[in-house]
Amino acid sequence: MKVAIVGAAHPHAAYALDEVAARADLELVAVCEPDEQLRRAYLPENLTAPIYDTAAGLFDAHDVDVALVAGVYGRRGEDTRLALEAGAHVLADKPLCTSLSELDEIAAAAERTGRYVSVVFEKRAYPPTLALRRLLADGVLGELALVASTGPHKLNQSSRPPWFLSRAGYGGIAGDLPVHDIDLVLFLTGATTGSVTAVTGNARRQDHPEFDDHVAVLLQAGEVAATIEANWLSPQAAEVHGHYRMRLTGSEGTAELDWAYNTLTVATHDRAPWQEPLEEARRPAAYFFDALAAGAEPEIGTAASLLATRVALLAQRSADSGGRPEKFGT
Repeated sequence: MKVAIVGAAHPHAAYALDEVAARADLELVAVCEPDEQLRRAYLPENLTAPIYDTAAGLFDAHDVDVALVAGVYGRRGEDTRLALEAGAHVLADKPLCTSLSELDEIAAAAERTGRYVSVVFEKRAYPPTLALRRLLADGVLGELALVASTGPHKLNQSSRPPWFLSRAGYGGIAGDLPVHDIDLVLFLTGATTGSVTAVTGNARRQDHPEFDDHVAVLLQAGEVAATIEANWLSPQAAEVHGHYRMRLTGSEGTAELDWAYNTLTVATHDRAPWQEPLEEARRPAAYFFDALAAGAEPEIGTAASLLATRVALLAQRSADSGGRPEKFGT
């Protein structure tokens, strides 16, 4: 398969580079990133593939089977649409795009071309999540009722380019950080309908006046209620970049995932708390190329990628309107 990297504004450009290095059936044929500073930061020095300034220029010159979209957030919607219209499947870093109108264009292009769109929601494949999925399938927690998650991140402001701290370049925080946990709640519950409400704020306005740095989301996913907190306020001196955690409460027990420290703590009505054994970690994008090689749609498929992104963007619209609830699904 011929692979292209379309935008390299984040370390997750390595998702494609790692798979190309690990698989004999993949070839990196081209890269697009107009910013020289981003090229130096996120692309290898020994890169031999040609580099383009625009996605349109890349797709005019190359046939591509898979495009990894990982550029400046405000460009990702257009880059994804161009990749689909060029006949490529899209593997995308989150956020997939920054507006609902862009998402509608991506959905139409995916339906028209029959190509897959898969956002790398890597929390699904972290070892504590894989163990949780097994417990839920075995009914250990009973009927799921509540989910609560936290996603603090260090801002590292001195390293952030101007676009990251602007609404035009970054989008909104509700459309970005909570989308991993939104996807996980939808995936674990199987819900495709519900409502979402969000509130955002800026606790360090003197440092970044256009950049909201925290968000609280209330998500009703089918019969399950979820609260999701995310922020760019994690202390710079903290031990980890983000102490990401999630607690699930069911009719028969609870499970607490600590992704930062790779643990899953479980308790039930008839068993004292225990640490669940975990599996080995997987490469974040391996699922995508495994599925394509088998002629199948990836586990994180088009419908799931578009739904989680839509709910996150609706959460942003809710926050922008003062917390008005937004419904999703039919």
